[in-house]
Amino acid sequence: MKRYSAFAVAKEALKYHMGWERAWASPEPKKKYDAIIIGAGGHGLATAYYLGKNHGIRNVAILEKGWLGGGNTGRNTTIIRSNYLQDASAAMYEKSRSLYETLSQDLNYNIMFSPRGVIMLAQTQHEVRGYERTAHANALQGVKTEFISPSRVKELCPIINLEGPRYPVLGGLWQARGGTARHDAVAWGYARACSAMGMDVIQKCEVSGIRTEGGKVTGVSTNKGDIACDKLGIVVAGHSGHLADMAGFRLPIESVALQALVSEPIKPCMDVVVMANTVHGYMSQSDKGEMVIGGGADGYNNYTQRGSFHHIEETVRALIETFPMISRLKMLRQWGGIVDMTGDRSPILSKTPVENVFINCGWGTGGFKAIPGSGWGFAELMAKGYSPLTAEFGLERFYEGRFIDESVAAGVAH
Repeated sequence: MKRYSAFAVAKEALKYHMGWERAWASPEPKKKYDAIIIGAGGHGLATAYYLGKNHGIRNVAILEKGWLGGGNTGRNTTIIRSNYLQDASAAMYEKSRSLYETLSQDLNYNIMFSPRGVIMLAQTQHEVRGYERTAHANALQGVKTEFISPSRVKELCPIINLEGPRYPVLGGLWQARGGTARHDAVAWGYARACSAMGMDVIQKCEVSGIRTEGGKVTGVSTNKGDIACDKLGIVVAGHSGHLADMAGFRLPIESVALQALVSEPIKPCMDVVVMANTVHGYMSQSDKGEMVIGGGADGYNNYTQRGSFHHIEETVRALIETFPMISRLKMLRQWGGIVDMTGDRSPILSKTPVENVFINCGWGTGGFKAIPGSGWGFAELMAKGYSPLTAEFGLERFYEGRFIDESVAAGVAH
């Protein structure tokens, strides 16, 4: 019987899941592409996919300085919802949520989408009024949500403690069609589909400069050489300001770390997602039984991708009040992702001062849920110069005073 090393088995498994040899040996870049996407995370890969599928632009390269899906796409807590207050936000996230529902079929790759439902707890009278307002706004927007009573919250999530010592549960905003998906599989599925269309996903390819001529982009410089292109999309999350600086313009964003952790696996005890914004903690249970726990962003600008002790204390303390049964669980691992925050906590999907350079950034702490909708709208913007889905999210809103202030409106920017 032939024996395989553990590395060989892992390599063959990855080749099987990815469906493409080039996961191990990225192709040499061509001399020129119709479009280059910088960033092979979920948003960048989705943009490339919809450029090909919806607009027939398939001579595309996706450049990644690290490895496919190794940034925030592989570091988030996988929550998917669309119950936002502002019309532009609700339209973007509802488009994304609806695309997630059929994404496994569209990509012919199981992303493990689980529409288990999301509850956003109301633990103050202010939150009760705010979520009732959001429920009414969602009804007008065609987004199915409802404000539910404490008893209904308990019915949906039996392990919850309604009588918290600081903040009792007064109700919740319930979106039954929200849920979770497997974050790695979303990146792999889009990457495989892009590869099947003839696109090049080039890993370990770091962009060191953006080349322009007469105010128009002509290509990029990388550690694999210069690559020419007609259009350039920058989709690099927390490093957006750095890439924009290469192109010669500034962005109204700041980068901070957002932290999360998972517990040791336990038997199934929670089949919904619960977000507790007053105490700032949210939790769901993964398919492997781990309790997936997230909290707030760091209070200072940084580019770290590791966790910190004070966030463990703050987040876990808050969730133990709400879910006392988790107090004896051990933490399995903790990590951080670099997120880019705008002043109004809404994203930027926009043309830039450099002709044919487009920017997709500013998703803050809630980018995963927007991946399909973001890619759909940003691809349309790159292909046609305009997309109704992204029209409200342009850079010009900051000097026009036309903010989409979702953090104030919804009470949380996730």
